[in-house]
Amino acid sequence: MSAYVIRLRTENRRKRKAQKRLSKTKKPKTGKSMIGDYERAGERMVIQEIDNVKFRLKKPCDLTWIKKYGTVFSVIDATGSGCICFGVGNGKDRYFIKIAGVDTVDAEISPGESVETLKNAAELYQILKHQNLVELLEHYPVLDCYAAVFRWVEGECLFDHWNFEKYDKNPGEAGPAGRFKKLSPGRKLSAAECLFSFLENVSARHYVAVDFYDGSLIYDFAADKMMICDIDLFRKQPAYNDAGEAYWGTKRLKAPEEYRLGAVIDEATNVFTLGALMFEFFGKYTQEEIDRRYKDNQFLPCKIEYWSLGSASYSAVLRAVDFDREKRYLTISDFHKAFLEAIRADEKSLS
Repeated sequence: MSAYVIRLRTENRRKRKAQKRLSKTKKPKTGKSMIGDYERAGERMVIQEIDNVKFRLKKPCDLTWIKKYGTVFSVIDATGSGCICFGVGNGKDRYFIKIAGVDTVDAEISPGESVETLKNAAELYQILKHQNLVELLEHYPVLDCYAAVFRWVEGECLFDHWNFEKYDKNPGEAGPAGRFKKLSPGRKLSAAECLFSFLENVSARHYVAVDFYDGSLIYDFAADKMMICDIDLFRKQPAYNDAGEAYWGTKRLKAPEEYRLGAVIDEATNVFTLGALMFEFFGKYTQEEIDRRYKDNQFLPCKIEYWSLGSASYSAVLRAVDFDREKRYLTISDFHKAFLEAIRADEKSLS
């Protein structure tokens, strides 16, 4: 399913057991939305429905105004950001509509905080505009909420956490991350070029990527096209770690300074993040190694024997994730140049 991603604030949710079956108590009708009252693990919530698409909220919210964009065909409601996202189409155009302030069932901030976050994010999409960044068409307040309307893009999220339970129940079904892993090195290198280009653009505008991970990536397998979404937390430089160990980001990819209160967060931090993503693209990890990163609060590069490219590129990416920031490439452009030279060296060694 095509979708944008709302950031996953507590990534341990991926290990969460299947939720307890919802016990239905009533299903009254309100306007054009069907609303049901449910209970999950002792918490009250409602189930609403628009165009036969069901979604969960902590309390009722009139969202039928999105019908002005067309018919709802998809929804993402499992978010910690307090936002709910809809795919809406009118037969000619399709849109991705992100709505803050609705109090999602997994929200970890208040509705008011989610509104302020989305308002601030809207400016980022305009400042950091790039051919591989999803296009923001309009944004505005509506009722007690705030809406951002994006042009729909085809593809699948490379960290679709809302589908993890389904994959657990159907081991034979390969998710987008697994299928991406199996692509040829050439196709993945083209995808990597998009990330280098985008982060060079971010740095040129004196911003720093925050919470940038595989959940921010949408890959169109048919068109071999990588798109980037969910840049809501990117910051203007200078930036600092103001949350210590709880600073934004997945433990699978975070740089050491993203655990230290007061540490500088800059382009060298993004070099580490991109290097860690390259290990996700071209490396292979056991479940034990993945679990160690969560347990130890520390990224680990894969062993060279599990690296799908050559030794030169392995060494180039290894420098990017050096725990000593002074030993890393200081800019994304420097990393990009070294990576391309290493790829050429790998190709020569095989010829």
